[in-house]
Amino acid sequence: MSGDRRRTPMLRGMSPSSLLDAVVVGAGPNGLAAAVTLARAGLRVQVLEAHERVGGGLSSAELTLPGFVHDVGSAIHPLAAASPAFREWPLHAFGLRWIHPPAPLGQTLAGGGSVTLERDLSATAAVLGADGPAWERLFAPLVQEWEELLDDILRPLPHVPRHPFTLARFGLRALPPADLLGRTLFRTPQARALWDGIAAHTGLPLTTPGTSAMTLVLALTAHAVGWPFPAGGAQALADALRRYLEYLGGEVITGVRVSQPRDLPPARVTLVDSSPAVLLRLLGDRAPASYRAALSRYRYGAGMQKFDYALSGPLPWQDERLRRAATVHIAGSAAEIVASEASLQSERPYLLAAQHSLFDPSRAPAGGHTLWVYAHVPNGSDADLRPRVEAQLERFAPGFHERVLACRVTTASQLERFSPVFVGGDVAGGAVTLPQLVARPVLSAAPYRTPVRGVYLCSSSTPPGGGIHGMCGVNAARTALADEFGFRK
Repeated sequence: MSGDRRRTPMLRGMSPSSLLDAVVVGAGPNGLAAAVTLARAGLRVQVLEAHERVGGGLSSAELTLPGFVHDVGSAIHPLAAASPAFREWPLHAFGLRWIHPPAPLGQTLAGGGSVTLERDLSATAAVLGADGPAWERLFAPLVQEWEELLDDILRPLPHVPRHPFTLARFGLRALPPADLLGRTLFRTPQARALWDGIAAHTGLPLTTPGTSAMTLVLALTAHAVGWPFPAGGAQALADALRRYLEYLGGEVITGVRVSQPRDLPPARVTLVDSSPAVLLRLLGDRAPASYRAALSRYRYGAGMQKFDYALSGPLPWQDERLRRAATVHIAGSAAEIVASEASLQSERPYLLAAQHSLFDPSRAPAGGHTLWVYAHVPNGSDADLRPRVEAQLERFAPGFHERVLACRVTTASQLERFSPVFVGGDVAGGAVTLPQLVARPVLSAAPYRTPVRGVYLCSSSTPPGGGIHGMCGVNAARTALADEFGFRK
């Protein structure tokens, strides 16, 4: 095993004894999770990564000034904390430590107020006042059965559910548009803004059927496991996965770009943690026309424009209670959030912010702070959102401008250049519409399997989709283990 980034993959023509069982293209969270799953089964696994470090969208770097550590992609990780695989694996022994802020989430409100989602369900109900009982009725049964529920929804659809009654209760609430369900269940502006702020993570208009599903899951995880982040940055989770893989005998080679079939070493199976377009390039002429046509119909959601700030102090929130949460959703009301996500061109865009350094001093020099912010944009857009984004920040944190030391802006197209899985800046790996929850990227009981034997797709363009949970990779690896190696769980 080796992490020597100067090595090259094993070449064709080597002796059969040196044949790999599996090669994984891409060391993002799903690629690493796939590799770990295969290595845990005793297979000889090699991971090839184009960048000089593992992680992809799960990485950290000094993007602004020396000493200020920013997350390149994902910043807050409720699904990682809830992931059945990550919870089972001993990642703590390989350097992973979760930081749990006092409150999982804060939501700004017009007039300078705020509302928080608390880890404790009853405490959240108390915060929401008149809508507290409705919030508690909605989430109490889901929180009680959260492990059974995630066991079903983090697998490909369709499938025979292991917990049919739990899944049915969830499905009844998951199918409607998030805006409709929020207006039906809640009456106060606080509860509606909190609900719609979570729903906006979908990157879809909140009038889209099925957007309640992700809203329920994200709010549920806040109560079940919190919305934590790794100490030191997202890179710590990727590095823990790599170290665990190497402990199991797997190998990671960085600085290796795979763009065509001849770039791959010989192996019994190949798993691709990238976009369907990259998969087709690697399949080449072996991919039948029908499969190419099916992948051409796959659609992507909104892009993301990201802002990383180095600050001379913490955000000067109008409402100091927002300092209890690492994650803050920034908008004045539910109506403002709905309008922002519908047009993606609002003068007052919905923002998702993370203020890690309030809880992790290793992220900035003494006295300094970091701020991670993104807004949704049309897929592939390079429009300059910075004036509107900073006006929103100044609106709820007067004096913000005076604390800015540096800013790094990453546009949607730059995100795609960083990682081809982020097509047009869509960090979910494809729109999370109801049709694409079922057919992701194609309609199949095993959507990871391609028509070319031994080649599998394991990225977020497969079920269960976007988010840092590793289950796309785990599910793909389990499919490969069953198909090619005779493993049955």
